[in-house]
Amino acid sequence: MLSREAFLEKLKKEIEAENHLLAVASRTGLTAKYAIQGGADFLLALNSGIFRGMGRGSLGGLLPYANSNDMVYEFGVRELIPLVGDFPVIFGLNATDPTRDMTAYLDKIKRSGFIGINNYPTIGLIDGKFREALEESGSAFEYEVEAFRIAHEQGMVTVAFVFDEDQAEAMLDAGTDILCVHLGLTQGGMLGAAKALSLVASKDRVEAIYALCDRRRPEVIKMLYGGPVKTPVDVQYMYQNTTAHGYIGGSAFDRIPTEKSLMNITKAFKTTDDIDESDLMSKMLNGITKYYDYTGFIKEYVKENYMNEISFLDLAKVCHVSRSHLSALFKKEVGCSFPEYLVNFRIHKAAKLLKEENLRVSEVAELVGYQDVAHFSKMFKKYMGVSPKTVKHKT
Repeated sequence: MLSREAFLEKLKKEIEAENHLLAVASRTGLTAKYAIQGGADFLLALNSGIFRGMGRGSLGGLLPYANSNDMVYEFGVRELIPLVGDFPVIFGLNATDPTRDMTAYLDKIKRSGFIGINNYPTIGLIDGKFREALEESGSAFEYEVEAFRIAHEQGMVTVAFVFDEDQAEAMLDAGTDILCVHLGLTQGGMLGAAKALSLVASKDRVEAIYALCDRRRPEVIKMLYGGPVKTPVDVQYMYQNTTAHGYIGGSAFDRIPTEKSLMNITKAFKTTDDIDESDLMSKMLNGITKYYDYTGFIKEYVKENYMNEISFLDLAKVCHVSRSHLSALFKKEVGCSFPEYLVNFRIHKAAKLLKEENLRVSEVAELVGYQDVAHFSKMFKKYMGVSPKTVKHKT
């Protein structure tokens, strides 16, 4: 097993090479095996993943259905670690468990092959009167912080879920190695959270916490998890608009893809339909609600067609809803209007092209959907703060 120092050095080399980090909260050995082959940097064993594998929602991990620490330990020791060998696995620790001698238990976790801990299930996901009652009875976020302090002293890797600046500050003081802004249970799919922050609101929360991190301990690795960030397009938006080093996903890698693929392949076998259902136009013609939520479809459509003229009215017709309804829904879920989202996407694509390709500004403008170079330059400066020529000359 890698030492804490060697593991963190490996991650920081990825960051220095301008690669984003990826961690997968695995629910089964199968998920773990193929996540590693797909390029994951480390795995997490969390109790909610096990509940997702049972066909239940992630919220099951916060309810008294089972002993969380025993469940994760059994899963990790019997299924994950024997399969992945020395590949880094983080233990999802219920640090408020009053039946544990935390120092001794953390030592047991380390000796069993886990490289470190993550504070899940976490008090941070609970609010209101129940949160107050838990804190009055001694189950407070401070116990999670103390467990991290002990783990750090024992040479374990610590991956902290935080929800606000106060929690972030406490975890930074405890020596956490990776600070992950938790944006709530993952939205989307059949078992996902029905309510979540918009992408823009999530971005604002992430950046506020990252700003504190940069002031206090700039060497800390910054990641994000959950909420409305559930697809590669969503993650790309966060990378373009925050200083995140990486993404941790659970439902995004097991529940949501499994729901979609199992339903679609079952329907395909049932109907023996030979249409290529992976084709985006086929999805459009068959009705978007069969495959996606409306907002998810629009974001994917922008990703594939940003270089062309895009009519929001046409997208509304494909979705079989009114333009005004789709516009209101998009703004509610994303946090900005469709035109703002499209411009933001195009401008960040342009910035990447200017940095990485030997192209004229006029060529880049055309490649991202702008026929008028002057208008492109104006929008580029509005969103990036500098002219496109400035970005090109820096490279």
